[in-house]
Amino acid sequence: MAALGVATGGGDWFSALALGVTLLKCLLIPTYHSTDFEVHRNWLAITHSLPISQWYYEATSEWTLDYPPFFAWFEYALSHVAKYFDQEMLNVRNLNYSSSRTLLFQRFSVIFTDTLFVYAVHECCKCIDGKKAGRELTEKPKFILSVLLLWNFGLLIVDHIHFQYNGFLSGLMLLSIARLFQKRHKEGAFLFAVLLHFKHIYLYVAPAYGVYLLRSYCFTANKPDGSIRWNSFSFLRLISLGLIVFLVSALSLGPFLALNQLPQVFSRLFPFKRGLCHAYWAPNFWALYSALDKVLSIIGLELKFLDPSKIPKASMTSGLVQQFQHTVLPSVTPLATLICTLIAILGPEAFSDV
Repeated sequence: MAALGVATGGGDWFSALALGVTLLKCLLIPTYHSTDFEVHRNWLAITHSLPISQWYYEATSEWTLDYPPFFAWFEYALSHVAKYFDQEMLNVRNLNYSSSRTLLFQRFSVIFTDTLFVYAVHECCKCIDGKKAGRELTEKPKFILSVLLLWNFGLLIVDHIHFQYNGFLSGLMLLSIARLFQKRHKEGAFLFAVLLHFKHIYLYVAPAYGVYLLRSYCFTANKPDGSIRWNSFSFLRLISLGLIVFLVSALSLGPFLALNQLPQVFSRLFPFKRGLCHAYWAPNFWALYSALDKVLSIIGLELKFLDPSKIPKASMTSGLVQQFQHTVLPSVTPLATLICTLIAILGPEAFSDV
């Protein structure tokens, strides 16, 4: 707090917040880390020691590469720094390898790439109108937003204890949003397209992005009451957005298209065979559905309604890529999950007039 007070006097409170949380991240280096630490170490090894044609086929470890190509190239770039710390971490066959140098490198790689997150938060703060802010620093919207984002406890736990790179990815997301607020729509669209090819889970946000860009960029004029002037739609702007998405996708997926490996890449990115419950923590409807199936199967075995030899052996919650079939309830197909996902994204408002 003393450092914050000094910085406040000079108006540089943002730097104090960023420095403070960075020092906290350094203190978390020796703490517990999850299996994701080994996941990312293995991806470093895969991308460093194998040709690109084997990246999405390599299965020596159970933690196979299942992120989009841009993240694979991200791991590849990190691996060329990692070799100066400990070359052994880049051996694909060194499963569950760990050393003090490996720990330092992987922890510092997360801290360093969080620089993008810090920059993105700073850009978002520029988009806030501070004219109505109070006199006290703690009443200023920019300060409040900075604290909530930079000192986000969830990110600290997931990235700097559990171990992931969500800060870096969230930085891309926030920077994209900042560019939209700054009316730099093509830059925002470009950054979001890049983000999708780093981590495809952000596809859930894509419909919202598409609607926003159509409304705020492709329609160039409004009526006096603020509603859309339909004849102001610009096909040229729509084409420019489509071209951005196409070029980013071509850069990401092009090499695998040339290798005739797109089906293999997509099978890793969308592993429906993994099961509906990725791991024990999956707090969703399918967790309840699978739990009910388990209860019914136990009752069925006790009452001799089911043949024990025909009960599926795969575990619904292991998280590994494997086939799982429900025992009593109907097994859920990928198409069914896709339809449910689309309905959930659209929300009840989409069907209010039906």
